[in-house]
This record gives sequence, C-alpha cells and structure tokens, in this order.
Amino acid sequence: MHNLPNINPALLQQPDNAQVFADKPSAHKPRILLLYGSLRQRSFSRLVTEEAARLLDAMGAEIRIFNPAGLPLPDSEDVSHPKVAELRELVEWCEGMVWCSPERHGAMTGIMKTQIDWIPLSLGAVRPTQGKTLAVMQVCGGSQSFNTVNQMRVLGRWMRMLTIPNQSSVAKAYQEFDDNDRMKPSPYYDRIVDVMEELVKFTLLVRDRSGYLVDRYSERKESAEAVATRVNQSTM
Repeated sequence: MHNLPNINPALLQQPDNAQVFADKPSAHKPRILLLYGSLRQRSFSRLVTEEAARLLDAMGAEIRIFNPAGLPLPDSEDVSHPKVAELRELVEWCEGMVWCSPERHGAMTGIMKTQIDWIPLSLGAVRPTQGKTLAVMQVCGGSQSFNTVNQMRVLGRWMRMLTIPNQSSVAKAYQEFDDNDRMKPSPYYDRIVDVMEELVKFTLLVRDRSGYLVDRYSERKESAEAVATRVNQSTM
C-alpha cells in the first residue's frame, strides 16, 4: 500500500492509545530540579530561582535546588567529584527542570553552562534528560532581552528535553526585590507564576509517557541491526 522502499515496516510505529495510556499514572509529586547561574552573594538568578521553587512547592511539586558553588569546570575533574555526582544524581531523580541564568555579554553565564556541560546525554543505558520537561528563565541587569533563554532553549532541545512554550525574562532585576530578598508584585512576578504553572502541567502530562514520546525509528533500527549482527556472529 505504501511505497517506502527504505523503511523497515516491522519497525515503523503506528499511533497506539494502548501504548500511550497503558501505564498507571504516577502518584508521587512532580519532581523538579532548579539550576541557577551565578555565585554572587546576592545573586538575582538565585533569588528568582528561590521564588520559582516556592511557587512549585505551593503547586504540589517536590523541588530540589542545586548550588553550583564548588562545581569544577568540565573535564577538569573526574565524574566522581562530589559536586558532579550530586548534580548527576539530581538530574536522574527529576522529571522536569528549571534553568535560570543572568545574561552576561549577551549570553548565559559560564556557571550556567558548566552545570549543563556536566550533564551527560547518556549514562550507560539511561538518558538522564531525554523526555523530561524544561522551563527557562533569565535575569537582566539592564533592559529586557531574550538572548539567554534562546540559548538555553537550543541546549534543552539538544539534550532532548521538552522545553515548555512559556519563559521568563526579568529586566533590571535589582529593582524587583525588596530588602528581604523577596520579589515585589509585578508583571515579571506574574510571568514566573505562569511559567511554573505551565511547567507543572506539562510535567504531569509527559512524565508517564516520555518513553513513548521519545521512541525513535532510527534507534529501533540500530538496535535491531545490532541484534542481528550478534546472532549472525554466534552462528558462525
């Protein structure tokens, strides 16, 4: 019926509701990991991250915030380094992530990129980021821009994460916090509420179906060819 000479029809997946909805929905709280991109004593990316964490907690999520202090530069230490091991364990634990970075020289900070660079695309047979949700946010010292969130979106896609449509960019962040380091009421704050709300919704929709959503023909084909090679070798 279909003229697809370069396709193995046995490996071509058809939409199947049974596959999508077969698993029993998870009952635990959505697990969200938050990363921020500054080591300053009064870091506005950290303060925004903490506000986001409070919102996620109020929305029923289980949250963890990773402190990047002490994390070595990529490849300067072994993966057994305590901070690297901590970060990787948290990435495996979570079902969704929040990345919040200051904009520095029109880009994310080196602190933010270092954290992302320590997260592998695969750990043995496990892909720790694939199919997980991601929300991206940035803080600006001056006028509003979107350079950093755009960069992080590219990285999220590269790491096979499902980056939600909404995002946050806080301009002149130093004006948005009171003396107790709490964010003042503003449209910027309301946008962060929107982003966290959307992240929780997407995480609940995706977490039990991520395996189905990221299942790829090319990978099924590669696995089938590897099995066939092993079978042929064993019969020689």
